[in-house]
Amino acid sequence: MSNKVILLVEDNPDDEALTLRAFKKNNIMNAVVVARDGAEALDYLFGMNQYAGRDVSDWPSLVLLDLKLPKVSGLEVLKKIRTDERTRAIPVVVLTSSKEEQDVAEGYGLGVNSYVRKPVDFSQFVEAVKHIGLYWLLLNEPPIPPRTT
Repeated sequence: MSNKVILLVEDNPDDEALTLRAFKKNNIMNAVVVARDGAEALDYLFGMNQYAGRDVSDWPSLVLLDLKLPKVSGLEVLKKIRTDERTRAIPVVVLTSSKEEQDVAEGYGLGVNSYVRKPVDFSQFVEAVKHIGLYWLLLNEPPIPPRTT
């Protein structure tokens, strides 16, 4: 698969490690930037604080977003991504252990592209990540980033 960046927004170190292992097991060799809370994810996307100077026109090919995050919730991150013209078209997949129907409804209401519950079993998790990678990184035709002036 390509060298496009995946932004993984995950505060749980075990889930982060599982996701990275699942990428490796599925030969998803994309660079992965890990943001461990919602504020860091927004800083990365918009080139602020520790990411000041980052070329913000170089968008990730995919954002894998947990919902239950410290500082700024996943739903708030999604809302900011979808309300900014520059980031509106970035594919965002919620990858969460939340089983709350309200989270699913709110996520889709805010424009998430897909909502995937993290399987507890590692082999099922690996399979889920494989399908996410195949679809969003290979089959999906990505949007053309807006031009910055």
